[in-house]
Amino acid sequence: MKFFYDFHLHSCLSPCGDDDMTPYNLVNMAKLLGYDIIALTDHNSCRNAASAVRAGEQAGLVVIPGMELCTQEEAHVVCLFPDIPAAEAFEDFVRSRSMEIPNRPEIFGRQLVMDEQDHILDEEKRLLIHATQVGVDHVLYEARRFGGTAFPAHVDKPAYSVISVLGAIPPEAGFHTAEISFTGSPEALLQTNPELSGMLLLRNSDAHYLEHMRDPGPTLELPEASVQAVIRFLDEQNL
Repeated sequence: MKFFYDFHLHSCLSPCGDDDMTPYNLVNMAKLLGYDIIALTDHNSCRNAASAVRAGEQAGLVVIPGMELCTQEEAHVVCLFPDIPAAEAFEDFVRSRSMEIPNRPEIFGRQLVMDEQDHILDEEKRLLIHATQVGVDHVLYEARRFGGTAFPAHVDKPAYSVISVLGAIPPEAGFHTAEISFTGSPEALLQTNPELSGMLLLRNSDAHYLEHMRDPGPTLELPEASVQAVIRFLDEQNL
C-alpha cells in the first residue's frame, strides 16, 4: 500500500519552531492535510515526541518519535526510533555528548515542552541547536543501537547539510537514504552529486510553522502504516 509521509517536522520545542507548532496542532494539521505517517524531529531532543505520539493515537495518525541531530561537523541528520523509550535513551546518549549551553529565548526563541492538549509542561533551558560530539560517520550506527535508523537531512540545501559541509556523503557513514527538500530537484542534485544515484531520496517539509506544512505528495510503498514498517523499510535501504 502507498502512504503519504512527512518524516521531518519541528515542534515548539525547537527554538526556531513557532510556538503554534504544538504537538496537538501539528498532528491534527497533518491529519487534516491527509498524511498517513509523520515524524516529529526536533533539534537534538525528543522531549515533545511522547505528546505527539499520544496526539497521533487520538487523531488516528501514525507518529514516529525522532530527532534532527546536529553532528560535530554541523550537519543535520534525521534519526527515527521505534518507540518513546528508544527515543529518550538516544536523547540521553546525545546529551552526554553535548555542551550544556543555556538557551537565550530572546535571541533563539523559546523551547517549549507540551502535552498532547497544548498545556506547557516545561521550558527546555539548554540550547538545542548547537553541534554535538557525534560525527556524521557514527550517526547511523548509534541510531541502530537504539533500534532506529537515520538519513542525512535536506542534502540539497546550502547550509547544515552533509553535502554542503563535507562536499559529499561519506561512504563510511553507511547511508543509502537521503532527504531532499519538498520542492528540490533530484535531477539537478544528481548532476552535481552522482553518488546519490543509488540512494532512496525522501521528500520532507522540514516545517517549523503550521503554514509551512505542505499538502501530501510523495508516498512510500509499505505493508502497513506503522512505525515499525517505516523503520524496517528505511533501514533495509542502508544495508
